[in-house]
Amino acid sequence: MTGALEAVRARRSWSKVTETAPTRAELLVLVSAAGRVADHSSLRPWRLIELRGDDRARLGAAIAEAQGDDEPSAKPLRAPLLIAVVASYRPSEKVPRWEQEAVASGVAHVLSLLLDEAGWGVIWRTGGYTRSQAVARMHGLGEDEELLGWLYVGGKPAGARPGRRKIVDARTKLHRLPAAADPASTEPGEEKPAATVGKKAKKKARKRAKKAEKKARKAERKARAQD
Repeated sequence: MTGALEAVRARRSWSKVTETAPTRAELLVLVSAAGRVADHSSLRPWRLIELRGDDRARLGAAIAEAQGDDEPSAKPLRAPLLIAVVASYRPSEKVPRWEQEAVASGVAHVLSLLLDEAGWGVIWRTGGYTRSQAVARMHGLGEDEELLGWLYVGGKPAGARPGRRKIVDARTKLHRLPAAADPASTEPGEEKPAATVGKKAKKKARKRAKKAEKKARKAERKARAQD
């Protein structure tokens, strides 16, 4: 098993973290690596903003303004470091905005994985206020920029367990193309429906997924008992 595969399988979201956080120098190394995601035309249509200390209080005030609340939101104080993920769109005839946003999202996901592998607790947070004018203004976003959310980063609490993730049954997600329509069996102007997974196949897939999840939980309990 490769290191990358192990890191992906081990990654979890950490909703509660300690007050320690990576330094700017440590972040620069990881951000440089995260920037290697697939990027059509190498536009690099993204940028990141680190929020520490009082920056988080400013974000709390902006969230309150966006939601019409009297008191600043305490949500940004849940971690010592917040990394705002910004889609910074570039003019391009070949690369549409949705594809550029996908690149920015890819950077965020890879960065979260790298941070987790480096020993930091990370969770991606968003909210209805993410695209509000108050929050955009507070981050200093330009006209061709949009905020996608924040990576909340901090230390992993000693002895704490991250949130569980259900095992993905890849067989229910990796498909083949539907069978090609037979022109001879299709009336003019009528489209033959694409092949779909039958009810029995879906039921079997769900059973396999539950069995795999049960097996994974049993292994996790066994590992905990050995700690």
